[in-house]
Amino acid sequence: MSLPYGVDVSIPSVARMYDSLLGGRDNYPADRVACDELLQQVPSMRELALNNRQFLRRVVHTLAEGYGIRQFIDHGSGLPAQDNVHEVAQRVDPACRVVYIDNDPIVRAMGSALLEDNAHTAVLEADMRDTDAIFASEPVQNLIDLDEPVAALFVSVLHCIPDDSGPGNLVARVAGRLPEGSMMVVCQLVSDSPEVRDFVTRYMDEQTQGHWGRVREKADVASFCAPLDLVDPGLTEVSAWRSANDDVPAQLTWEWEEYGGVGFVRG
Repeated sequence: MSLPYGVDVSIPSVARMYDSLLGGRDNYPADRVACDELLQQVPSMRELALNNRQFLRRVVHTLAEGYGIRQFIDHGSGLPAQDNVHEVAQRVDPACRVVYIDNDPIVRAMGSALLEDNAHTAVLEADMRDTDAIFASEPVQNLIDLDEPVAALFVSVLHCIPDDSGPGNLVARVAGRLPEGSMMVVCQLVSDSPEVRDFVTRYMDEQTQGHWGRVREKADVASFCAPLDLVDPGLTEVSAWRSANDDVPAQLTWEWEEYGGVGFVRG
């Protein structure tokens, strides 16, 4: 696949760094170097990424199988990987519909090519903070029925949003658009260590040239989930959310963790 016009792969991308950590092939030297440098400071990063991917699989299966959700809007979806949201959901019911949202043109190009023959799934290149544009977009209008429950996913993306862009306000705005019976998934990177929070936030902001928010604290994530009635087990490190025997091993070190939960949108 040729690169979309204007993409500078010498600047690391969060989506491509995540792809590298998962063992994917859709990344570039700058992404791999940034991962290697971060791993020196936070050696649990690869296990964290793998656990986060397992969480995504579990939560989508649970939403579709356990709660009967048939529509998904995945904010900040990242590059296609093994067991994407539509693959997990459509194994439960082939009629499940998914809209992926990402602002990376490579994600849009690769996703659109992958999903060309899947009429129930689409990729929208958009800023996930632009709720009005997303809900007015053709993919959402065509695939998502706002008279039926929807699952809105914010899986490991809110740390990409700066405080002044209001990640909590974003969750609340999306919650306000969803019909009765809808659910949301919210998780992001947190750390109890001010040193880790400061280092990762500063490093990622420099490397991605401002396409980053910050590593936060658990109380921040709890505040983001204010519009939700959380289901068991509530807010937790994601590898502990309804974990299964086939999950990847737990982190060996705990400089940081992916923390969040799943809940019904309050009416």
